[in-house]
This record gives sequence, structure tokens and C-alpha cells, in this order.
Amino acid sequence: MTEESAEYKVVIRQLLENISNKRARIVIEHILENGFVTTEQLEKEYGYNHPPRAVRDVRELGIPIDTFRTKDSTGRTIAAYRFGDLNQVRRGRLSGRQTFSKKFRDELYAISGGKCGICNGAFEQRYLQVDHRVPYEVAGDTEGNLNPKDFMLVCGTCNRAKSWSCEHCVNWLSSKLPQVCLQCYWGNPENHVHVALKEVRRTDILWNENEVQVYENLKKLAAQDESPIPEYVKKVVTKQLGKQKGG
Repeated sequence: MTEESAEYKVVIRQLLENISNKRARIVIEHILENGFVTTEQLEKEYGYNHPPRAVRDVRELGIPIDTFRTKDSTGRTIAAYRFGDLNQVRRGRLSGRQTFSKKFRDELYAISGGKCGICNGAFEQRYLQVDHRVPYEVAGDTEGNLNPKDFMLVCGTCNRAKSWSCEHCVNWLSSKLPQVCLQCYWGNPENHVHVALKEVRRTDILWNENEVQVYENLKKLAAQDESPIPEYVKKVVTKQLGKQKGG
């Protein structure tokens, strides 16, 4: 072991003393012992179905992680992770994210009407998660009193979709401009101008309980039209808007 790598490990172990996040600790300790960790190891050895989420925990603590490509046990190319430049460590984040009080969660639930901020599906409060409109990795936590406008409640499915999209966005990876996030679908579904910097518009629709039959009828009509459901919805909306425009 070189003097430089030994010093590197000392610094990382010092940082570990301030980290309570279990997933982050596992990723850090594995890399300390082995030099890197792969998505396969995070899945098979530690049971993480979404390895990038575990790695993101480390990055959100302010510890730089580099991604590279390697081979898994079957020869397939997969992602692997190792420590980045320690000069980029943001020590102010090592205590981790703040927690949200029940009062704050209740306030967000009341504001949202019990619906996911992205797909607008209705859920019991326990199934909705507090989400930063501007990702924590970009702007960290809000200082002082929490402003409900900076957060929204999202269901688990939408939260995972947002995480994947954000983690592959140039702004999340390098630029880290909060205003860019606030113009993105994932930060502002109601009034966005891009999705992860791509010039597209998006909407997610969830049919709940008594609305399910509406979806089933829509599915039948789409099949008759020989169109995928999203394409058929576009046709119906375009036709309806054309009628309104024509008076």
C-alpha cells in the first residue's frame, strides 16, 4: 500500500465516525476494503434492489464517488463505484439529511390533498414520501424553517423514477443549478419546460379504485385502434382540443 492510499483510508475512516446512514456506511466500508463496489455486489451481497440509491446516499453525505464500468460474474458490463477526489468532500453534509416532523408531513399531506405530486394518484399518507423539489445532491437541505413550497409528497414508484432520471442528468452530475431543477418535470410537474434537460413535456396518470373501469374502457378502445394506450390518449386529447379550437 502506498503512503498516499494509506492516508486516503485514514481520511475516509475519520469521515465514517460522523455517518449513521446504514446503506452509506456499507458502501463506504466495502470500497475501503476492496477499492470499489459493483452493482452486482450491492444487489447480491447486501440485498439492495436499487444499487444507485445506496451509492447516492454516500454522495448526498458529501463524499465524492466516481462511476466506472466493469464486468459481472457472467461477463456482462455493469457499473462499479470508487471514491473520487477527497478534496471535493463537503464536510457540512456529513451529518446527513434532516428528518421531517409529523406536523410537517401532515401539512404537506393536507396541501397535496393526499395525492402524489407527480402522478396525482391518491394514497394513504404512509405510502407517500417527502421529496425535495430540488434534489438534495444539488442544493442540500433548506436552512432554518422548512418551506412546504420546497417539497412535495411522492409515491414510491414516482420517487424511484425521479431518482433514476436525476442521477443521469448533467445538472445533477456537474452543473448543480437549482433553477434548472425547478424548471424540470421532476421538480415542477405542473409547470415544466424540460425533463432532465431534454426538450419534452410529460404527464403521468394513475387511475384509482372507482376510476379503474375508465382505464379498462380506454384500454379496449386503444386496442380497437391498434394503438398503445399512451398514443391513443394523445389522439383523443388532440382531437378534443381541435374541436374546442374549431368552436
